Formats: sequence, structure tokens, C-alpha cells
Amino acid sequence: MTNRSSFKLLLVYVILVIGSIICLFPFYWMVRTAIVDMGEIFKSPPIFLPTTIHWDNFKTALSSHPFHRYFLNSTIVTGLSIVGVLLSSSLCAYSFSRINWVGRDRVFGVILTGLMLPFFVVMIPHFIGWKLLNLTDSFVPLIAPAWFGGGVFNIFLLRQFFMSIPKEMDEAAKIDGASHFLTYWKIILPIGKQSMIVVGLLTFLASWNDYLGPLVFITSEKNYTLMLGLTLFQGTYSAQWNYMMAATSVVVLPSLVLFLIAQKHLVEGIAMTGVKG
Repeated sequence: MTNRSSFKLLLVYVILVIGSIICLFPFYWMVRTAIVDMGEIFKSPPIFLPTTIHWDNFKTALSSHPFHRYFLNSTIVTGLSIVGVLLSSSLCAYSFSRINWVGRDRVFGVILTGLMLPFFVVMIPHFIGWKLLNLTDSFVPLIAPAWFGGGVFNIFLLRQFFMSIPKEMDEAAKIDGASHFLTYWKIILPIGKQSMIVVGLLTFLASWNDYLGPLVFITSEKNYTLMLGLTLFQGTYSAQWNYMMAATSVVVLPSLVLFLIAQKHLVEGIAMTGVKG
């Protein structure tokens, strides 16, 4: 390896290390804030290494509110949302990619316009609709949309991958007497496993970390998700930042663990979808 190549490689590593430090610093500061007392949080200049570690902040934070209930609520909402998104979005993607019907591409183009509508635009109509159905302050508004399409982006992502699968597989299955649903279930889904993992991971992160949805539809504390539960540490004039960061560290942990475990599948799934689609 020449000196020029060695220098380029060293420069790349230096840039990666600096970028990693910048990305990881907020997580470090969150944990640092979680293990100090309130007086040390607001010291100026800030103290990067805590002088005294208060591990009991985690116990106090998690016992001050029914976080076990919030964790159960978030698990129910997230789990059912993932199942609904994977089933409904894959069915829609199969229809838009493997079945020829009149106006298919035009309908898909109209559906894609939904990507330009943020939740803030449809938030009030959604709330009014669920209110008329008397389903607010329940998990239904947070879970039901996942079972009816699963999101425009997820349909688009799966459609792009399904379109890359050779049509000959469908024709061979049809000759053997397989229906569209059997072809979808036995052939397309197993081949599209990587793209399904990507959609599942993205759905988990979106649902687990969702704050606006529960804030709009949930009113009683017994139905709070973890994101809403964290706001209970914030009072009218002050906030218990060390306890809030302690609870936040625990809440963020499942997302970090899942991302580290499934990182390989996530990268491969996105790469395969982009290249083949």
C-alpha cells in the first residue's frame, strides 16, 4: 500500500470517528444527565464527567409512575401495528406489482400523492372521525390504520421489490393450480423476506417512538404509551430532567438493541430493494 493510499484510508477513518462521536454524543449526554442530580445538570460551564453517580435515579424514575403499564400499552400498539402493516401493505404491494387490472398504475400514482400529506394535515379530520365513532381514548385509532394499507411508503417499498421477482414464478404456480393468495403466501413473501424485515423495523421505530398520535387520541393516563408517560416528569414551571432522562434511557434501549441486532438485515433489505426495484 502506497503512502498516498494509506493517507486516504487514515483520513476516512478520522472522518468516521469524528462523525461517530457527533452522532453518539446526544446518547452520552442523555445517560450522563440520567445519573447526576439536578444541581449538576445546570452547572456552567457544563461538567462532561459526573462527579457523583446516582444510579438510584433510574429506580426513582420508573417507580414514580406506572411505567410497567405504559410499557405494556406501547408493546400492544407496536406489536399489532407491525402485524397489520406487514400483512396489509404486502397484500397491496402484491396487487400493484403482480396482478394486472384496469387502471392499476393510475390508482397507484394517486395513492403515491399521499406521501405529500403529513399527519398534521389530516390530524383534525382523523380525530373528528374517530370521535364520531366513539373510539378516542383507546388503542384503535393507533392500530387500525396499520390494518388498512399499512402506509403508502411501505406499499411503495414492497412493490418495488416484488416487481423484481420474475413473472415466471407466478406462471408456474398458476399452472400448478395455485391461487393469487397462495402464490403471494408461498412464493412472494418468502422471497421478499428481507424487504419485509425492513418494513417491520421501520414500523417498530415509528410506532414505538410515536408521540403525536397518542397525544391526539389518548386522554386517560391508564392508556398512556411510553412517550406520553415521559411528559409526566415535566411540570408547569420546572422539569425533573435527571429522572426524565433516566426513564428515556430505558425507553430508548429496545430501539437501540433491535437496531444493533437487525442492522445487517436492514442495510441488506434497503440495498436489495433499491438495486432490484
